[in-house]
Amino acid sequence: MAKLATRHILALIVIALLTQIPGLAVAEINGPARVIDGDTIAIAGAKIRLYGIDAPESAQVCQADGKSYQCGTSATLALTGRIGGRSVSCEERDRDRYGRIVAVCHAGGEDLNGWLVSEGLAIAYRHYSTDYVAQEQVAREAGRGLWRGEFVEPWQWRKGKRMAGEKAVDAAPGACRIKGNISRKGTRIYHLPNGRYYSATKIDRSKGERWFCSEQEATDAGWRRSSQ
Repeated sequence: MAKLATRHILALIVIALLTQIPGLAVAEINGPARVIDGDTIAIAGAKIRLYGIDAPESAQVCQADGKSYQCGTSATLALTGRIGGRSVSCEERDRDRYGRIVAVCHAGGEDLNGWLVSEGLAIAYRHYSTDYVAQEQVAREAGRGLWRGEFVEPWQWRKGKRMAGEKAVDAAPGACRIKGNISRKGTRIYHLPNGRYYSATKIDRSKGERWFCSEQEATDAGWRRSSQ
């Protein structure tokens, strides 16, 4: 009996320890959400990457009806509008290499991950999950969103693949003057107008570089501030 009791206690201790290991414990986060981009939100300061889907990058350009358009921006605005003022609930599935929570998120009982894919605003991220392949097929057959024309898969776009004719843009959009640069080693660094290297830094959108309107926006997107 003593041995059985000891084993039971040890099992309870192991379970308790396992629930403290990131990625094994299932956490739920609730509250007002701020949309960072088409597949990333923030709740109470925690960055959350939507599980099983991939939306165009903020600077990404796609084509539809013979014209180019900012598909990354379209996804961001659509997600912002869909959430509206509703509280969002997210169930953690994993953590990515940037330390972000990867989760399935709902607003008013609606699966936001699935909604984005079914509307053609994002595609199923098959490398990590096949949960949203059916929604992608629906969007493809209906010609919604990205499926109205041509686009580069977001994961390929991040590797440098571009559509024919996609050009870099090096002009600051309005008051958004913070430069988000990507170094040769792939490090994402942003430069403020009064920074030492600001004038020498050029923005090439074809490489994934971009402009930011605030430091908060830059850090949320994964950039760090230049030390000089």
